[in-house]
Amino acid sequence: MSDPLRIALVAEGPTDGVVIESALRAILNERPFVLNQIFPAGSASFGELGTGWIGVYRWCHQSALRGGGGLAGDQLLFLQHDLLILHLDADVAGFQYADGNLTPVATDGVLPCAQPCPPPAATTDRLRLVLLNWCGELATPSKVVLCTPSKSTEAWVVASLFPQDAATQQGIECYSKPQSRLAQQPVARRIRKKTSDYKNHAAELQAAWPNLAAPGALAEAQRFEDEFLQTVQILDSLEI
Repeated sequence: MSDPLRIALVAEGPTDGVVIESALRAILNERPFVLNQIFPAGSASFGELGTGWIGVYRWCHQSALRGGGGLAGDQLLFLQHDLLILHLDADVAGFQYADGNLTPVATDGVLPCAQPCPPPAATTDRLRLVLLNWCGELATPSKVVLCTPSKSTEAWVVASLFPQDAATQQGIECYSKPQSRLAQQPVARRIRKKTSDYKNHAAELQAAWPNLAAPGALAEAQRFEDEFLQTVQILDSLEI
């Protein structure tokens, strides 16, 4: 595939998009790509679909409806993009649908579905099935890559920017609220969960990614990289 890789992103929020884009720059190295965060894509999307995991839930249902019952059939989405990254933080596994004022349908999958951590996959494996159920799918479509950081994307941020932090050293993927560690750093290094702050550290996030995704480091980071590269390899083979 000689043209830039066209990647659509559905994520809980814009800060997640900054982190995922930084990871992609490390994974793809010099390969050109265009990342289009289609949700949330601005105030209109937030107003219509809601925010966070609730918005992801509603986006998935809308896409499945456009696709005639499943995300894989959403022709407009995949005509405009080569692949879709679908993000959901693993802490969603601890919620109930009622927490988001949602009334689930019979095919939605069960929440809560959290399991003891470690290992992170005990929870993320179940949550990924729930996420696919929202999309009207039983298995991950060929042009879709799931991204399920444990417990949240902030685990990747803390591990990237503060590798010596106590939570990082003790197993950040099983730390219940990684975001809380951002405010516990020395004032000179402290960052907020703000898009502007994350963008200011995008180069550091990119540089740290290989350490996060290395064997024995962060399991969900490694899984995201592996599955993303597998999907790209398949797409490339279709172009030959």
